[in-house]
Amino acid sequence: MLFLFSGSTCQELTCITSRSFPKTMARMLQAPPKFHPSEWDTANKMQRATTESQKSRSEHVTAESQRLLNEIEKTTQKTQSDVNKKIEQRQEEIKFWKQELDNKLEQIVNETEVLLTLKTRLEKSLESCKEPLIIAKKCLLNRQRRTGIDLVHDEVEQELVKEAEVLQEVIALLGHTLEQTNEQIRLNRSAKYNLEMDLKDKFTALMIDDYCASLTNNTPIYCASLTNNTPHIGYAVNAVKTEGNFVSLEDWIDFSNINVEKADKQRNNSLALRVLIDGILSQTANDMRRQCEMVNAAFRNRVKEVKDAKRKLEMLLAMVMDETASQEKNIAALKKAIADKEGPVKVAQTRLEARNHRPNVELCYDTVQYRLISEVQEITKNIQRLKDTLGQAETELKGLNRRQLSLKEEIQVKENTLYIDEVLCMRMRESVYINSF
Repeated sequence: MLFLFSGSTCQELTCITSRSFPKTMARMLQAPPKFHPSEWDTANKMQRATTESQKSRSEHVTAESQRLLNEIEKTTQKTQSDVNKKIEQRQEEIKFWKQELDNKLEQIVNETEVLLTLKTRLEKSLESCKEPLIIAKKCLLNRQRRTGIDLVHDEVEQELVKEAEVLQEVIALLGHTLEQTNEQIRLNRSAKYNLEMDLKDKFTALMIDDYCASLTNNTPIYCASLTNNTPHIGYAVNAVKTEGNFVSLEDWIDFSNINVEKADKQRNNSLALRVLIDGILSQTANDMRRQCEMVNAAFRNRVKEVKDAKRKLEMLLAMVMDETASQEKNIAALKKAIADKEGPVKVAQTRLEARNHRPNVELCYDTVQYRLISEVQEITKNIQRLKDTLGQAETELKGLNRRQLSLKEEIQVKENTLYIDEVLCMRMRESVYINSF
């Protein structure tokens, strides 16, 4: 009888020792157990029932799987479609806010440029005030060199003091306005920076959402051969997370809205400041120009007055000099008249002296004697009168000389005043020109 063994059986057999081999062969040669036919039928029925049950369960799982596949596929497609729509909506929302931010950025940039131009105008206007103030102070200092009665607090000095005060007030006002302008420019630039940062983030977010919108189920899976710019899909570990730096949609909208409102506020403040600066530049230029003209008019009037006074003094001086010459002639005539009376006095006195030597009864008070005495007295009295008049004439001549010196000094005072006002001050003020910046 021939027995066939598998590989494992052969291995087992090789391990059997010579002592166990006879027993094993005896068991293998025994007849298998016998089953009853009913058991055979039962076993067949159980096989059919088990098989049919297994088939039924398998068909149910297959049908359920197909239904689940269809359901999940539809859900996945619907969800992905909804996500795509949400991405599109989000893109439109970002584009809307990006456009708003772009508009506000353009407005604030333009407004800042205009404000920078006004700042330059303010700086030039402020710089232009320095020379007129220096000239006004120099004029006041030069006019302190006036002498005598001309050192008076006249209209010119009043207007010069007022001009210096106006210029100092304008300089202070322009300086304060320039500080306000610099601060507003800083605030505008701060708003511009916030808008630029927000726009930068919006641009990055829009690029990311554009990239996400370009991804489909057919997009290549990431591999080493793909470049960084090539869209690809793949698994991302810990992609689903809600913690961290995420903000709510309301906070996102509020953030950009606040930036827009700040930009609008600073732009409105800048517009108001522009109107203020224009008004200040115009008003200050008009005030300085008006005051400058008032000072110049006061100088012209004062120079005219001083010239008139000088001309009148010169006329008086000429009259005094003429009178002095006349008085000198009068004094010379008086002196000559006094000298001319010496002869008649001598003659009369000599005659009296001679007639005093008449002898005896001839020495009488005759008409000649009376007349000679009367003549001497008359001539003596007239000489005294001439001498008194000469004294008065000499006194008047001294007064005329003093008056002449006084008039000459006063004319020199007027000439000094005219030199200061007309030559030093008015010529120096010719360089003053009030520009409208």
